[in-house]
Amino acid sequence: MTTATKASRRTAKKDEAAEEEVVEETATEGSTAKKTTKKTTTKAASTKKTTRGKADESAPAEDEDLPDDTEAEDGTGDDAKDESKADDEKKPAVEPLPTGAIVISASDEEDVPVYSTQITGATADPVKDYLKQIGKVPLLNAAEEVDLAMRIEAGLFAEEKLSNMSAAERSSQLGLDLQWVSRDGQRAKSHLLGANLRLVVSLAKRYTGRGMQFLDLIQEGNLGLIRAVEKFDYTKGFKFSTYATWWIRQAITRAMADQARTIRIPVHMVEVINKLARVQRQMLQDLGREPTPEELSRELDMTPEKVVEVQKYGREPISLHTPLGEDGDSEFGDLIEDTEAVVPADAVGFTMLQRQLESLLDSLSEREAGVIRMRFGLGDGQPKTLDQIGDTFGVTRERIRQIESKTMAKLRHPSRSQSLRDYLE
Repeated sequence: MTTATKASRRTAKKDEAAEEEVVEETATEGSTAKKTTKKTTTKAASTKKTTRGKADESAPAEDEDLPDDTEAEDGTGDDAKDESKADDEKKPAVEPLPTGAIVISASDEEDVPVYSTQITGATADPVKDYLKQIGKVPLLNAAEEVDLAMRIEAGLFAEEKLSNMSAAERSSQLGLDLQWVSRDGQRAKSHLLGANLRLVVSLAKRYTGRGMQFLDLIQEGNLGLIRAVEKFDYTKGFKFSTYATWWIRQAITRAMADQARTIRIPVHMVEVINKLARVQRQMLQDLGREPTPEELSRELDMTPEKVVEVQKYGREPISLHTPLGEDGDSEFGDLIEDTEAVVPADAVGFTMLQRQLESLLDSLSEREAGVIRMRFGLGDGQPKTLDQIGDTFGVTRERIRQIESKTMAKLRHPSRSQSLRDYLE
């Protein structure tokens, strides 16, 4: 008998022994153990057939003939599962984190939370966020507007009554009821405001591009909407949107008059400027040319000088850094003349004149040169009186006048004055 045949028989006997042990261990368990036994028997039988079929070819390696260990592990798997379930029950339940949550651990290099837009639903466009937020509030019909207006009126009446009550009266049943009515009026006011915010947006769109940001226009319009809610009279029979439109427009136009211009102009003057602009456009269409100040003055019932003045007020300031040309290489300020700038030729002439005057004064005595400098302000640009000069030199004003007269006669001599005649032209 060959060595391969003996090895195959030993392997088969080990398989049969493993099969019997597995059957004994799983006999007391339920239907699950029976299924495991059937699977184990099938595997052992297939292993036996394979071993017999290949016994004559080659002997299997010892580390590969371990089906008994594998089947033993399969037989004890239920116990391991029970233990793992027990361990899972002991562990505390961990709730799943929401999408976009921020988790900071000790291993993070920088504990800086990252802004997540998935939780808040915010975007980079504030206008879009605002429109999305106000779009969630449903619109109101006429009956709902009347009901909210009645609750607001009741709340205002309750607030007025509460303002005249003492602390003891507020704690009474009547006071508590009035406080509830006041809070209900505030809730109704907030509801009516929220349902009409889209009206403000639609009106604010008409005033864009006039010096104010779109969100600023909406904010000012909301102030007008609040005023409309407080003044709305539901007994007149009008819809709230019809009444609120005027207040919203008034708030927006007033804000533009106060904030839109670089140089603020009073509201009443802005109204005059707008009226002048309307009349000017209408006359341009009628006459086919620009109207003159006299023609505008007759239409507006004001003087031509006043018309010109109002037109100046209506001009928009232009930045000196406004680029000019297609390339934008030059700016508008480059074309504006600086009237206070010193012309180079004048600066050179003034310097030469100062040198010539100093040369002439050096030819005089010290007292004569001092009197002339102080009398005409040649040093500091501040001319001084005879009394001030006399106090400086310790003489009378008459003596200073005599020195001045004598010195001027010397300077008028052709030998000295000829060098200064060229600067008189």
